[in-house]
Amino acid sequence: MRTTQLTTLLLGLATTASVTVAILATASAQTAPNCPTMRKINVGVAVSPPNVVHTTPYVAKELGFFAKRCIDANVIQFEGGQSQTANVAAAQGTAIISVSDVAVGRGVKVQQIWGLAPRMPHGYMVQADIKTAADLKGKRLSATGGGVGGFNWRMGREVLKSANLDVSDVQFIPAPTAGRLPGLLAGQVDAVALHPEDVHLAQQKKPGLRVLVQLADLMPNYMFNAYGAATDWIARDRALLRDTVAGMIEANRAMYKDKSKVIPIIVKATRKPQEAVEFSWDVLTRNCIWSINTGFDPKRTQWTIENSVRNGDISKEKQPTVEQVANIALAEEALKLAGGRVTIGNCSI
Repeated sequence: MRTTQLTTLLLGLATTASVTVAILATASAQTAPNCPTMRKINVGVAVSPPNVVHTTPYVAKELGFFAKRCIDANVIQFEGGQSQTANVAAAQGTAIISVSDVAVGRGVKVQQIWGLAPRMPHGYMVQADIKTAADLKGKRLSATGGGVGGFNWRMGREVLKSANLDVSDVQFIPAPTAGRLPGLLAGQVDAVALHPEDVHLAQQKKPGLRVLVQLADLMPNYMFNAYGAATDWIARDRALLRDTVAGMIEANRAMYKDKSKVIPIIVKATRKPQEAVEFSWDVLTRNCIWSINTGFDPKRTQWTIENSVRNGDISKEKQPTVEQVANIALAEEALKLAGGRVTIGNCSI
């Protein structure tokens, strides 16, 4: 090849490369967020380490759903969504975290802003000798994640009620949330509400363990997990909370649609074996546990409030309204930013 021909060829390749780089740079600039500053927010998860159902903020962060809205989210872990530290963080406006109707009914100035997971994913798991709820009498039940008044305590109470038993008929054992599965395996407790990945691991490690009841079957109308914020924070910076929720709506949709992308993120966050995570992912997506829209249904919220009153968790005189518990309007604003209402398979809430 002559020198002039070689020079012409090299110049042509260089020009092509330059054009390609320019095109890619332009495309990148078009998709990159135009952020004069990144807005910081603490996003809490209810369990340390998180269960699969709680990992939405990690997915939103890793896949860029927060960043594209100029949000710098710091994901922090709590020892139970209704633990004292979680309630203080919510009330003081230092983090968004799971907020219950009970907190609102007891005068805490908080409000739900988005339903992460309306339906409960848990199985109430028991030792092999327990065949019915009546067999729980005299047994040791887990009270992880907040002790008396916490989630496991409340769910244990509901299972007991199905057999006309009450909390005085059993012994509740408090422990950190990380101790739920080890406590059951070691025989320190006889019953505990476990997430699907832990149900899977429990049955692998101790085949005699069994699911006594799926909590979603026992309480089909119970509102499980809704993110909330201090009411003065909502009034002060509604846009930040709205945009944060929009990012998590997109993340929940990715949970259903992009399994290959989200599973590695979930495995890292939960520190659970991939096999158990994939088992849980299948349960959660098949049963529409994660929301894909606002996650709110006023009838579900109303039932949950009334159930709390029946149980004495909220006094009848202080029973809140649905509107006091859930800021559905804010969730609808976030939904609009996320592209509006969608349906994925049979899931639509």
